[in-house]
Amino acid sequence: MFRPMVRKKQQITEAECIEILKKEPRGVLSVLGDEGYPYGLPIDHWYCEEDGNLYFHSGMKGHKVDAMKKHDKASFCVFDEGYRREGEWALNIRSVIVFGRIQIMEDQEKAMEIVRKLSYKYTSDTEFIEKEILQSGVHTLVFALVPEHMTGKLVNES
Repeated sequence: MFRPMVRKKQQITEAECIEILKKEPRGVLSVLGDEGYPYGLPIDHWYCEEDGNLYFHSGMKGHKVDAMKKHDKASFCVFDEGYRREGEWALNIRSVIVFGRIQIMEDQEKAMEIVRKLSYKYTSDTEFIEKEILQSGVHTLVFALVPEHMTGKLVNES
């Protein structure tokens, strides 16, 4: 169902893919949008080691939400900042693409727990996090990307 990587020498391990998903702050979520056009948007995420899902939060409505409710298949791409080998100009970048299905969280209590975990990826300010959840939690949609396939690679820009 999913294509094998063409340049297998560039493939990185599943552990490296997970490391990137855990470390990097955001990626691009792509869904099937209006009139069948791909709709990709930058978005923050949290990788859950317990279930292997990626979690996101958003407003309750909009293009992304309409697209996810209509078609549950999506992909999510994340890449690191890259590095240069000594004496080389070209950047070496590791990237990960996760293909899977969107699941909207219906359980509000569990959704807010996910929002807390996602928030701690970006700040340790518990007071701020709890204030935001209290003010905006009921207006927050939380959803998961349940992976069906994941691949990653290291690319040299030269």
